[in-house]
Amino acid sequence: MDVSYLIESLNDAQREAVCASPGHYLVLAGAGSGKTRVLTHRIGWLNQVERVPTWAILAVTFTNKAAGEMRARLDNLIPGGTQGLTVGTFHGIAHRLLRRHWREAGLPESFQILDADDQQRMVKRVVAGLGLDEARFPPRQAAWQINSWKDEGKRPENIEAGQHPVTRTLVQIYQAYEDACRRAGLVDFAELLLRAHELWLKQPAVLEHYQQRWRYLLIDEFQDTNALQYAWIRVLAGRTGQTFVVGDDDQAIYGWRGAKVENVQQFLRDFPGARTIKLEQNYRSTSTILKAANSVIERNGHRLGKQLWTAGEEGERIAVYAAYNEQDEARFVIERIREYVAEHGDAKDCAILYRSNAQSRNFEEQLIQHDVPYRVYGGLRFFERAEIKDALSYLRLTANRHDDAAFERAVNTPPRGIGDRTLDVLRRRARGEGSSMWEATLSELTGGTELAGRAKNAVKAFLTMIDEMARAFQPLSPRERGWGEGANLPNATTPNLLAPPEPSPPAPLPGGEGSSALSLAEQIDHAITQTGLRDFYEKDSRGNAESRVENLDELVNVASRFELTPDDIEAGLSELSAFLSHAALEAGEGQGESWDNCVQLMTLHSAKGLEFPLVFLVGLEEGLFPSQRSVEDEGRLEEERRLAYVGITRARQRLFITHAESRRMHGTEMLSRPSRFLGEVPPSLLDEVRPRVQVSRPLYAGRFAEPAPSLQEDLPVKLGQRVSHPSFGEGVIVSAEGSGAHTRLQVNFESAGSKWLVAAYAKLTPL
Repeated sequence: MDVSYLIESLNDAQREAVCASPGHYLVLAGAGSGKTRVLTHRIGWLNQVERVPTWAILAVTFTNKAAGEMRARLDNLIPGGTQGLTVGTFHGIAHRLLRRHWREAGLPESFQILDADDQQRMVKRVVAGLGLDEARFPPRQAAWQINSWKDEGKRPENIEAGQHPVTRTLVQIYQAYEDACRRAGLVDFAELLLRAHELWLKQPAVLEHYQQRWRYLLIDEFQDTNALQYAWIRVLAGRTGQTFVVGDDDQAIYGWRGAKVENVQQFLRDFPGARTIKLEQNYRSTSTILKAANSVIERNGHRLGKQLWTAGEEGERIAVYAAYNEQDEARFVIERIREYVAEHGDAKDCAILYRSNAQSRNFEEQLIQHDVPYRVYGGLRFFERAEIKDALSYLRLTANRHDDAAFERAVNTPPRGIGDRTLDVLRRRARGEGSSMWEATLSELTGGTELAGRAKNAVKAFLTMIDEMARAFQPLSPRERGWGEGANLPNATTPNLLAPPEPSPPAPLPGGEGSSALSLAEQIDHAITQTGLRDFYEKDSRGNAESRVENLDELVNVASRFELTPDDIEAGLSELSAFLSHAALEAGEGQGESWDNCVQLMTLHSAKGLEFPLVFLVGLEEGLFPSQRSVEDEGRLEEERRLAYVGITRARQRLFITHAESRRMHGTEMLSRPSRFLGEVPPSLLDEVRPRVQVSRPLYAGRFAEPAPSLQEDLPVKLGQRVSHPSFGEGVIVSAEGSGAHTRLQVNFESAGSKWLVAAYAKLTPL
């Protein structure tokens, strides 16, 4: 068999990684070095040359989008197709495991996934149920702490609270939250991974099966793994698994959400004999951009080290603009974009990258003013939108009556006379009985006395509506599905997963196990209509009724295109259950969508993995990027520097870097110094662009220049000069704009703040 197609397009380092003999490998893949190509061609090589069956390979990445792209490439690389190959995210694979082994994992068969928003709602109820002050224990922070503990593999009983009262209370919240989730049959995202890891540890037979099956593990974006994900990989690999991890310690930018860059070097210690292969040839950026990125990142210690290079062109020098203030910065950037679009035509080629979301406002205003189309990348995804979550909450209740988060979201949306007082009564009863909200409601209806007649009628009508909806969604019997009595029915039982793995999965069931008389799209349309959601949002008074109704219609469209996967069929899921799991997993991702032809605005974290011909890296100032907190913490500062490296390497052809000499922060005009990251770029790679009336200042140390020359011959003041004003007191001249009689000066006064003054009438006295 001719397999030259697997290696002929690769460079030497890529070919070394793809064709490596069995063993453990760390592929250190620099930005734009073709890591996805290496991963997919490695899988093709294992299958076609090493004759490894597809079912023995597990490929793990961090987003469904990346997993989909990987599978699509593999479909073109493996002649026999990817049937049997497991490609997915950590959360997605953990979910499949728990569906197959729900009993061994200690879960109900119909467990549902709790997304981040509903998790916070549940924590809020737990905090209230414990009689705690929400101001002292905010649900958002408590949920974050619970997830952090889970990411470290810790249950409440494993946490050393010591004598610290806050920690003890947070552990108490964690325990109560776990109890609530167990009663309702719910798992959150962090729980998916923790429960799957515990499945390995508590069920040796299950672990042994998967160790025998998935003998080749390939992990993408390894630098983004947290402690639990790395432990999960180590346990699954065992003594015989072959691990091939691909990552870049220079692009580890998610420490704030639990990622451990230390895992990259720990891998070399934990897997004896593991080899490192460096991918350093870049296929994205010009040589100038790569030299700048290398110069910045080499200041970090504790890295394995590599030097990006390209066989491509040198490229233009990096343009640096020192703006008067944030408005001037935005004006400059949008003017350059308009020039680019006028010459090249594609707004989607342009990206504005910033450290904080709050920085986008000025750029948006300028874009709107000049009628330039744009999108803020990373806004609410489809399954995160309120109207979609409202519709899904009804569907979740039909699948699992004990889902308290879904109950509380659906019960009074749209309003049906079930207010906070009624819900408080039901919550108290649920806590007292140790039951779900649904069970507590039934109990109150049959023997309770706390609710008035009108409230009882309202909740009874709600429960009746859910029950009627569930009956409409009931699965058909084999006869109703047209298979006939005595027909050779498909095997609907879960296969023996502890038997030796088969080379291919079982044939799909016609329509999926448990198909309803109504199609999935009809079920969702029925729910949206019968619950009154469509009418409610059509009458939305907040000015966005049309978009909300369109989103609900799109949910029906999404359902009409949804197909059960072989894993869903193997787990015996109905279309509705599989769709709800799909929606929850999709809502947990932060990846963006494909946009129209418009300028892209995004944070540097959102930009990872993307590339653009023209990039504006804005707000490079001390205190903003790097942030003031990171300046005082070496670990944080190194992660901020990695973030700068990521931003620089997003640019393919042209890079602009901007900083403002004065910026309004927290309601106050602040003088700003250029970022140290800008000072770490060799001056030979930079082109300084300055306003006509302004004076150059050295970029490299972020200091003002020596006393600057006068703005004009007839003006007795200089930029950076201290002056006095009869009304505002003493201050410093920080900016100037205009010319002649129209020259305006920006002065930062010690007591009066920042003021713009017409120079000819300013009455400023040099000091």
